[in-house]
Amino acid sequence: MFKRLLIFSSILFAFHNVILAQNGNVKPLTIGEIRTFKSKILNEERTLNIYLPQGFDKAKSYPIIYLLDGSMNEDFIHVTGLVQFFNQMYAMPETIVVGIANIDRKRDFTFHTDLKDLQKDYPTTGHSDKFINFLEKELKPYIESQFKTTDTYIFGQSLGGLLATEILLKKPAMFNNYFIISPSLWWDDESLLKQANQLLTKIPDTKKFVYVSVGKGEHPVMIKDAEDLYDILKKSNKKNWTVEYKMMEGDNHATILHRSLYEGLVKLFPYQEPK
Repeated sequence: MFKRLLIFSSILFAFHNVILAQNGNVKPLTIGEIRTFKSKILNEERTLNIYLPQGFDKAKSYPIIYLLDGSMNEDFIHVTGLVQFFNQMYAMPETIVVGIANIDRKRDFTFHTDLKDLQKDYPTTGHSDKFINFLEKELKPYIESQFKTTDTYIFGQSLGGLLATEILLKKPAMFNNYFIISPSLWWDDESLLKQANQLLTKIPDTKKFVYVSVGKGEHPVMIKDAEDLYDILKKSNKKNWTVEYKMMEGDNHATILHRSLYEGLVKLFPYQEPK
């Protein structure tokens, strides 16, 4: 009996050591940080998913991408992968991505509307002014206090594209580069689009890159509004603005973001054969 117990104990000890050895080879795969940021303007805590380039150096300055819809289960992971690929294979410099996790995107990304059907379908709507103030007066100063920064980008799709367009037309100095994908410019009976020409006359002609994209498989109104936005921006005659447009032939509203961002980044950072 004692002999059997000794054998069993030896097997159990050996198995335990194997498990320990296996666990000893496991460590977290880390691509950045998750930070919780208390916003006084929004009166809530916001989660920031932050991608840091491999070999990140606090003493160096980096471009910053502010990613709307930046939750872990939204666009953060695949967009950071795309950025890493452009760092590796194209001329894009190493870049930090700040993914802004959503709480209520319908509230944050839309401005006020008096249209009853939209108020019914979007009961929390109409607070983009607060969210823009949060970006401008809290989030950007916070990020710039934590990291040395150079260029700034905003990536937004759908309602996020609406918000990015609103910032471009009302507070353009907030970002240097605007990636506006499938913008929901139908919002409030296209009122932002209707104001665009007037708003553009007040905007200084400082260097800016604006990329507008839409999918061929999207609703005809989405396509028309994206094309109209591009035409208005081109005709504004901002000599220091680079304005690009891309119709994504094989994409719809659900599939467009990743491939469209790829095409937009190629326009900024075209591939060059290694010397």
